[in-house]
Amino acid sequence: MDLQAKSYIMTYQTKEILLSKYYNIDDLRLLAKRRVPQAVFDYADGAAEDELTKKNNRNAYRKWKLIPDALIDVADIDTKTEVLGTKMPYPFALGPTAISYLFHHSGEPAVARAASKRNFPSTLSSIASTNIEDYADASDGSVWYQMYVWKNREISYDFIKRCKKKKYKAIMLTVDVPVGGKRERDLRSGMTVPPRLTLASIIDAAFHPTWWWNFIFGPKIKFANVKERFTGKKTNLSNIMTYMNQQFDPSVTWEEAKEIASMWGGPFAIKGIMNSADAERAIEIGASAIVISNHGGRQLDSAAAPIDVLPGIAKTVNKRVEILIDGGIRRGSDIIKAIALGADACLIGRPWVYGLAAKGEEGVGIAIDVLASEVRRNLQLLGCQSINDLKRKHIALDRELLDEIE
Repeated sequence: MDLQAKSYIMTYQTKEILLSKYYNIDDLRLLAKRRVPQAVFDYADGAAEDELTKKNNRNAYRKWKLIPDALIDVADIDTKTEVLGTKMPYPFALGPTAISYLFHHSGEPAVARAASKRNFPSTLSSIASTNIEDYADASDGSVWYQMYVWKNREISYDFIKRCKKKKYKAIMLTVDVPVGGKRERDLRSGMTVPPRLTLASIIDAAFHPTWWWNFIFGPKIKFANVKERFTGKKTNLSNIMTYMNQQFDPSVTWEEAKEIASMWGGPFAIKGIMNSADAERAIEIGASAIVISNHGGRQLDSAAAPIDVLPGIAKTVNKRVEILIDGGIRRGSDIIKAIALGADACLIGRPWVYGLAAKGEEGVGIAIDVLASEVRRNLQLLGCQSINDLKRKHIALDRELLDEIE
C-alpha cells in the first residue's frame, strides 16, 4: 500500500473517531453531511443567493468578546428562565424547521421526544411532515407552534383551533416570508420534496444506503398539516410545495397579525422582527414576545445579523415584551452573548437539524446537551451565578476594548 493510500485511510479513520465524540455542533454537522444525500444536506445547510446573510449571522457573534468577573462563587449556578409562559432549564428552545422526515426517518416526533425528555420546549413548523396532533402526543413537555398567514385564511384559522385543542403553549407567527427566498443550492441540486429517484440519486444511494432505504420503505414524506386540503387532487409533493409557495400571502399587514393574536388568546410571538419600529408595532398589536430573526439567511441576502440589531431593539422594548433571537447560534457562548445584550432566550434551528440528520433522536439530544453544557460552563467562567446575572458589562466589541485600553 502506497503512502498516499495509507494517509487517506488514516485521515478517514481519524474523522470517524472524531465524529463519534460529538464535541460540538460542527461535529454533528460533519456527520450529518456524511449520513444524508448532498441535496438533502444542502437544503438544511444552505441559504439564499450568495449566502452572505448566513455567513454574517455566524461571524457577527465572533465580533463580541466576553469579559469575566473574578473570584465569584460559581459552584452552584442557576440556568433556568421562563419565556412564552414556558419554564425552561436553559435559555434556549428548539425553533421550527420544515419537513424533518427529510433528514431522518424518525422525523419531528423524535425532535419532540428529545426536547421533552430534557424539559426543553420545541416548535412545530406549519409545513412540518408531522401533524399538530401527533407532535403534541410525542411530547411530554411544552410545545409551541409556528405559523404563516395563508391566502386561504381557513387554513391558518384551523391551525389555531387545532393548537388550542392539543394545548400548545404558544404560537409564533413568522412574518419574513412574503415570498420565498432564492435558495440557489436547492436550484443547483434539483432538490424536490420528496427527492426523486433519478440516475444521480441512484448513484447517491451507493454512498447513503441507509437514508435511501428508509426513504423508500419508511414513512412517506408529506406536509401533514395541510394534506387534507388536497383531497381529490394530484398529491405529488412537488406540486404541494408549489401550491404552498403560492399561498404565502404577501399582502398581510399588522392588522391581521393583531387578529391572529386575539384569536389565539395565549402567549404569542412575532418571528422575523429586525428593527425597533417593528418591535414597537408588535407591542402595540398585543404580542407577548418578538423573535429577532432573518430566517437563518434563507430569505433576504445581505440582511443584518440578528445579534447586531439586538441591542437597539432591546433598548426600545425595555422589557415590555420578551425577546427571543435566532440565526448563527452554534455555541453556548453565543447564547450567553445574546442574553448579555438583552435577549431573554434563543432559538436553535440548524444545530438540532444536524443532530437529527446525524443520529436521529439521539443526535437531537446530543445537540441540546452540548449547548446546555457550554452555557453552564461559560456562565461559571464569566463569574455569573445565574442567567439573570448576565449584563452588558460582560460583553464588548473590539473597538470598545480598544477605547478601554486607550
